[in-house]
Amino acid sequence: MKTVRIGAGLGFYGDSWRPVAATLAHGGVQYIASDHLSELTLAILRKDLAKDPNAGYTRDLVPMMTALWPSAHGVRFILNAGGLNPLGARDALVAAFRAKGWRARIAVVTGDDVLARLDELVAAGEPLAHMDTGAPLAAVRDRIVFANAYLGAAPIVQALASGADIVLTGRVADAALTLAPIVHELGWPLAARTQQDWDRLALALTVGHLLECSGQGSGGNFGSAGRWAEIPDLGHIGYPIAEVREDGSAVITKAPGTGGRVSFDTVRQQLLYEVHNPHAYVSPDVVLDMGTLRLRDLGGDRVEVSGATGHPRPAKLKIVAGYEDGWMGQAVVGFCWPDAYRKAQATVALIEEQLREQKLPVQELCVEYLGVNAFLGPHADLSHVHEMNEVWLRMAVRTHDKRIAEAFPRLFPWLALSGPPYMGGFHGMAPASQLLGHWPALAARELIEGAVKVELTEVG
Repeated sequence: MKTVRIGAGLGFYGDSWRPVAATLAHGGVQYIASDHLSELTLAILRKDLAKDPNAGYTRDLVPMMTALWPSAHGVRFILNAGGLNPLGARDALVAAFRAKGWRARIAVVTGDDVLARLDELVAAGEPLAHMDTGAPLAAVRDRIVFANAYLGAAPIVQALASGADIVLTGRVADAALTLAPIVHELGWPLAARTQQDWDRLALALTVGHLLECSGQGSGGNFGSAGRWAEIPDLGHIGYPIAEVREDGSAVITKAPGTGGRVSFDTVRQQLLYEVHNPHAYVSPDVVLDMGTLRLRDLGGDRVEVSGATGHPRPAKLKIVAGYEDGWMGQAVVGFCWPDAYRKAQATVALIEEQLREQKLPVQELCVEYLGVNAFLGPHADLSHVHEMNEVWLRMAVRTHDKRIAEAFPRLFPWLALSGPPYMGGFHGMAPASQLLGHWPALAARELIEGAVKVELTEVG
């Protein structure tokens, strides 16, 4: 039976590629699918691009590939590290490979960037209203600074068919990075015609979802109430590997000799990660019903996945846009026992009083007690809060005026000698940060896909 083996790459911008090296050395893979992007990453890359027109791609691309390529030995890489500037990413990688005297065929996928086409899409009948609130695009249209559509696997498949060793994309659906080599190698049609076609694509989507978060699919971030401590050797974790069979099943595993764990529990935890409706997990290529999936723990860090049910792909593609949403000013101060929490609360009241008296216009005020409720918010247990050894207070404001954001931290220093006792660790004179809001919308796929291009560059 024909199979294809794909290894997980990075799960986010800044993730470690050391486990990828272990996969290349011992995992027997044909592909590495590396996911560098998130909505937050796009916002970071937009700020980079504003400072340098040659930036806008993830800066880990070149050091990662120059570290791994000598040991690739025919393994092909698919990476969405192109971010907001896939062509810039391609040029940087080409220059690095030429400087090393290496040979490679590097493909780049473009067309996900729809910033310059927003008005065209609206004119074509796509309102681009906010998916969650229904708010009209006009509310933020003049403040939008990036807009990218989630592409599917088709252009990546085209790039692989052209012989690319490395495929660089911008914003594609995370799982498309893995789905593409599966359909390319196994000959499964993206233009599905039968239920078997949809089910196979759904299995490929499942595998892509299980691989897209690097070590989280092999025991990282696992469990709670002490079960995380059961995972062995996280310091040398092996990223998950998928062996996909042409019969529509797969085995999730990892490279031998690496840390972490692949088991029924670790796989099902990743399976449900970031899933709103398990019976309709939507991607550009297929809609997956997870309700029919079967996971069988084979032992030895091997879990079989089968039984995926697929439904026809959606008529519209998701667009993620970012818009300028004001400025953030913040400060962090600490208090020690006794009465650490009460001192922090008293400081909040003093700062709020100053905001009122000085009539500083802020749109939003955030108050967090680090170590108390910064993660759990209203669900935090406060029963022992007055006995805590120390509490760190973080206050932040969102404002339309950069000057107000910069002025906010200056409300704190006087408290060192004139406020509640023993305040220390003041962190607050960093420059104001520009905030970007998130605008999700939908547009007809044919309006997006008609502009998608694949270009191949040969190096060496």
